[in-house]
Amino acid sequence: MDFSDNKVTRLTAAALLATALTALPASASSAESGYTPEQVCGSGFGKVVGGTKTATDARRIVRGYVYLLYNARTGENCVVTIKSSFVGQPTLTRASLFVKDGGSFEDEGTYKYYAGPVKAQAKDVCVAFNGLVTNLRANEKSSASSVQAFGGSTSFGNCGTQRMRKRGIR
Repeated sequence: MDFSDNKVTRLTAAALLATALTALPASASSAESGYTPEQVCGSGFGKVVGGTKTATDARRIVRGYVYLLYNARTGENCVVTIKSSFVGQPTLTRASLFVKDGGSFEDEGTYKYYAGPVKAQAKDVCVAFNGLVTNLRANEKSSASSVQAFGGSTSFGNCGTQRMRKRGIR
């Protein structure tokens, strides 16, 4: 057996693999918008536990992320939807915040990178949030080729100290 032929085969295979990988489309993580939810919401806001949700389409492809952030100093919640698909293209994108017994707040438009920030006062009040990322442009109707990705919370949460008071801790 000639070991030099085996080495050449390995090198050729490695070169072919590298070429194939560079020809693949960029992954969602490399097509980031360049924005963070903290930048969009502003100073003093930080992500809450369970406050990062994927926006997935019917084929379970992640098209973006919906973030819930909180500012302990001001008592405000903030929601932003950041696209990981269709980045740089003006497509319908939405961020929504729902305050229990306090109304709903939304930012929906044709955006290149993100929707939001959507802010609302909600100290010690439970909130829910969601977002939408599509490949639709303004005034387009949904069609067989349209992509609609949804994400967000499935119930009210991030209730602040209200939960502790109910337990008699505070």
